[in-house]
Amino acid sequence: MTDPAPPRDIAEELQLAIAVLVRQLRAAAGDGVSLSQMSVLKRLDRLGPSTASELARAERIRPQSVIATVNSLQADGHVARSPHPTDRRQQLIALTPQGRALVQQRREAGQGRIAELIAERLGPAEQQLLAQAVPLLRRLAED
Repeated sequence: MTDPAPPRDIAEELQLAIAVLVRQLRAAAGDGVSLSQMSVLKRLDRLGPSTASELARAERIRPQSVIATVNSLQADGHVARSPHPTDRRQQLIALTPQGRALVQQRREAGQGRIAELIAERLGPAEQQLLAQAVPLLRRLAED
């Protein structure tokens, strides 16, 4: 067995591969929603209604950036704001039915495209190897 490549080399190749996959997924979705907007929508789908501060912490970005993203999403009808039930200074941001449908559509388009690529480009042994790598990638992505 050969020694593994240095972590920096692995990181460079992984970053390139992920970037190409992300571009393919965005092209498959074709909905014009940015990565940061989609990230906020998916976070709201997972967490439920949240404040801008909670979203900023979860996304690891400045509250001002989240507010700009939320304003854009609200203008497009994907999220709605409502008064916070216990803190009148804050507002809760929640998905609208249109926003929830967009998250589902994007999820299905992405999964469909990746499944297509896996079936077309990888043999059974490679598919098994990729399946074994998924938990490792998930660990890298954990907060």
